[in-house]
Amino acid sequence: MKHREFGRDGVRVSEVGLGTWQLGSDWGAVDDARAHRILSTALDHGITFFDTADVYGPEVSEERLGRFFRGIPDPPFIATKLGRHPEPGWPENFSLECMRKHTEASLRRLGVDALDLTQLHCLPLEEYRNGAVFDHLRTLREEGKIRRFGASVESMEEASTCLEEEGLYSLQIIFNIFRPTPAHELFHKARERGVALIVRLPLASGLLSGKFKPDTVFPEDDHRNYNRNGEAFNVGETFAGLPFGEGLKLVEPLRPLVPQGMSMAQMALRWTLDFGEVGVIIPGATRPDQVASNAAASSFPRLDPELHRRLRRLYDEEVAQHVRGPY
Repeated sequence: MKHREFGRDGVRVSEVGLGTWQLGSDWGAVDDARAHRILSTALDHGITFFDTADVYGPEVSEERLGRFFRGIPDPPFIATKLGRHPEPGWPENFSLECMRKHTEASLRRLGVDALDLTQLHCLPLEEYRNGAVFDHLRTLREEGKIRRFGASVESMEEASTCLEEEGLYSLQIIFNIFRPTPAHELFHKARERGVALIVRLPLASGLLSGKFKPDTVFPEDDHRNYNRNGEAFNVGETFAGLPFGEGLKLVEPLRPLVPQGMSMAQMALRWTLDFGEVGVIIPGATRPDQVASNAAASSFPRLDPELHRRLRRLYDEEVAQHVRGPY
């Protein structure tokens, strides 16, 4: 596993991390035993960055991470999020009192004295623009409850707004072969400001694994079933905003492009890692073997520049017109 500098204070993390939304909710049931095996596999393959949120479960993902890593001599870097918890909900969640309460609850669940990184969790654009939530994060940092703060965003406008905030440590964005725009509109700005980039959905909710078929059935409690058209939250969080049927068609031209020795998923992950501005990618997993396969993407060489150009043309000519949601 290769490591990269993450942020501006000398922290280094595995370039492939683990997103743990799947360990909490919205991806079908994952019991405690399987969650333990997933986390063990991640450690065995050199993963040192784990991303979670208080709302995953809610609270289940943080609790599982806390139980698993409690007592480990050299704990990994854990990034969590706040702002979307159902209790008390919006807009009360954006007050200092609630942000402190939610932060303290995350501290208890994770079993730590201070959070390595807390991120605003896809808040409304007006809250980022208002800026009060960033003042609250600075207060929590001064109080020693958090070490760093960042923002998880859904659009380039939100990202640009957050980049203007003093002390912003990281931005978490959707970025993959089917949503490459951030590389051209955001990466240089983040690099200039020393802001770390966390990439979520590098596999477009599994679409870029190439394993789905028109008759693939997802569990009732899986967002790939109930949020295909944005019925529950931002449609961009499900299949990167592509209609499932169109996504299946768009995967087909990728098959002959996959380099020998790689799976399609590994090619997609390698594609994201080829951008040096990326600090860490956080594919999730519902099975240990997925963790191992994802981690292996770090060991592959960079993709051929001509392959990058072909993938960009595919996006421009075939994919872009179908992407929905904030972008």
